[in-house]
Amino acid sequence: MALIITDDCINCDVCEPECPNEAITPGEEIYEIDVSKCTECIGHYDEPQCQQVCPVDCIPVDPDNIETEDELMAKYNKLTG
Repeated sequence: MALIITDDCINCDVCEPECPNEAITPGEEIYEIDVSKCTECIGHYDEPQCQQVCPVDCIPVDPDNIETEDELMAKYNKLTG
């Protein structure tokens, strides 16, 4: 499951530097998560770091990009080579 940033984002800039896969980038209006890079921090941490630091709790699981833990780990392995 990749994560998504909702319209509740206040552009506080705390999530972007926490992402170990560099999946979070500034969008036109709010930050965005690249689903091809988001592993929900699997392989790096026990919990998604962006969710941990977000002050407005606007980073839920993206229902349009559901992945298993094995798929996320495979994505992590591909990203980290």
